[in-house]
Amino acid sequence: MHKPIKASDLFIKALENEGVEYIFGLPGEENIDMLESIRKSDKIKFILTRHEQGAGFMAATYGRLTGKPGVCMSTLGPGATNLVTTAAYAQLGAMPMVMITGQKPIKTSKQGKFQIIDVVEMMQPLTKYTKQVTHGEHIPAMIREAFRLSSEERPGAVHIEFPEDIAQEEITNPHLFDIVDHKIPYAGKNVISHASEMIQKANRPLLLIGAGANRKRASKALTKFVDTLQIPFFNTQMGKGIIDERHPLYLGTAALSDDDFLHEAIHKADLIINVGHDTIEKPPFIMLPENNQKVIHVNYFAAEIDQLYFPHYNVIGDIAGSVIHLCETLKPHAKSWDNDLFFKVKNNVASHLSKYEKDNRFPILPQRLVKIVRNTLPDDGIVTLDNGIYKIWFARNYPTYTQNSLILDNALATMGAGLPSAIMTKELYPNKKVISINGDGGFMMNSQEIETAVRLQLDLVIIILNDNAYGMIQWKQEGEGFPKYGLEYKNPDFVAYAKSFGATGYQPKSVNEFKSDFEKALESKGVQIIDLAVDYSLNHDILNVLIKEFSEKTKQ
Repeated sequence: MHKPIKASDLFIKALENEGVEYIFGLPGEENIDMLESIRKSDKIKFILTRHEQGAGFMAATYGRLTGKPGVCMSTLGPGATNLVTTAAYAQLGAMPMVMITGQKPIKTSKQGKFQIIDVVEMMQPLTKYTKQVTHGEHIPAMIREAFRLSSEERPGAVHIEFPEDIAQEEITNPHLFDIVDHKIPYAGKNVISHASEMIQKANRPLLLIGAGANRKRASKALTKFVDTLQIPFFNTQMGKGIIDERHPLYLGTAALSDDDFLHEAIHKADLIINVGHDTIEKPPFIMLPENNQKVIHVNYFAAEIDQLYFPHYNVIGDIAGSVIHLCETLKPHAKSWDNDLFFKVKNNVASHLSKYEKDNRFPILPQRLVKIVRNTLPDDGIVTLDNGIYKIWFARNYPTYTQNSLILDNALATMGAGLPSAIMTKELYPNKKVISINGDGGFMMNSQEIETAVRLQLDLVIIILNDNAYGMIQWKQEGEGFPKYGLEYKNPDFVAYAKSFGATGYQPKSVNEFKSDFEKALESKGVQIIDLAVDYSLNHDILNVLIKEFSEKTKQ
């Protein structure tokens, strides 16, 4: 590239150079030069969303599923502030994402301080990198640096502010930078040797799999590790599916931080090999100083110490490489572990989880819903979850067979992300069955993106769990002994709401009718929305029984 080029065109060329396929956004007048440059691109698809949050959640989900930064854009001021939640979502969830926001001219003022806020400063605590473009020649280097930082472990959000007068500049000597890849170093031989000795000395080791291990190479390495050494494993909510959960050594998912079905086994383990988890994700167990239990932290970065998590040894480096080398080192010295107690706990967990999965009362119990969804979806079907009490039941009761087949957020745990996440997932995997499960509260926060899904002609099933309340908070409210207050509302007619967008709506009146509607929706074209009445009334009673039973067993 030697002839002069408009800065906005150079910006898009730099994005193409990074392999960008999509830009999600809601532009404003400050972005119109960039929008025109996108229009002229034959490599980037622009997806207009109905709210900046939708754009951000879609971009973050693209990053999560592909490992490449997703890109979203907004205008200045209110458009940029609407990206704040999605910045935190990507940053805490380790999802690579690049945000591009517009700005008024910085060399000459046309409108004083109208709509002007310091967006770069606002994004500082929420991103790995935030910069304003002050000269068009800086664009290629800034974009290369932003993508590098966004992708590097630990992945996260970055932000570039692109003022409209800079976008209009002519650049006389443009230069794009090569994409220089890098490999994360492996843990040293002495580190692997010491960790192997700790495992070899254990009698009841357990393997914990967290979100950071959600890489293809790590998944294969961990499966071989478990198959070879016969060490039982459990996972965090965001670690589901990294190993096929039909595996006989899978014990379950830690849906709570303590006093859950699984914690009887966790507390009896004398060593936990913690792979890919850090304290930003909801803790799957709580370490106690007085406990003799040892913890090995295996990750790309050292453990951040706090009162809940203070591992005894760090194995830092490429996760797949560390797991492979641990497996190779331990294989010649493989021994039989004391797993009998773990399998007793597994059977006990299975008994608890199956208790209500055939119960046909209506409104439907969440346990019954999970069972129907699992039985109906193919092995590679994908479920995206918004945030609510139902997330706990899916984490516990829904066995995942492949990576990224149950997509949930347990880092920021924001409401409103489920539907945009499903839209991006279906756009990426058009031949897979994708369903979006949302509480009625979370669904309404970004329900306007139904129009985006319809416009994209996606075959997508959306299930709204309708209890006319913020059910998760009601559950917590009840747990504290408080009366119900301030958390109930009235929902619209969701069938009519679906129809108004050009989608198809269902409102089943029984479990059997739901099963029939769900099967029909999965095989139908277009956006299908099921308004499903849900009964959360047993949640608190089940939890009380669980805590009582767990307390009694730990005293034994």
